[in-house]
Amino acid sequence: MEKEVTTQKRTKRPLLVSGLVSVFSGSFLTKENTLKQLPYVLFIALIALGYITNGYYTEQKIRDLNKVANEIKELKSEYITTKSEVVSISNQSEIAKAVEGMGLKESVVPPKKITIKDKTINTIN
Repeated sequence: MEKEVTTQKRTKRPLLVSGLVSVFSGSFLTKENTLKQLPYVLFIALIALGYITNGYYTEQKIRDLNKVANEIKELKSEYITTKSEVVSISNQSEIAKAVEGMGLKESVVPPKKITIKDKTINTIN
């Protein structure tokens, strides 16, 4: 009797196990019900493939955006550094030091304003 009980257990499989066995063996493809559902399964597979492709595309765009954001940060810091150097170099005292070697000196006499009383200007041809 024990042999009969073990054979009965082998024939009765849980639904999940029998489904997995039919999928791995390929026997589910020969059933008529599966052939009716084949267009739907292919459609779902196509949608899944599009979903995966979209995920990869989105990740690549995010990487590109992060790369551009880092470049912008670097360029902004370079701009600020260069601007501060230009401001410090363009001070009157720095310019005076730079041209001192050429023999130029800073004027100590303030400039005078020239005013024209007559609005007509004579030009010599």
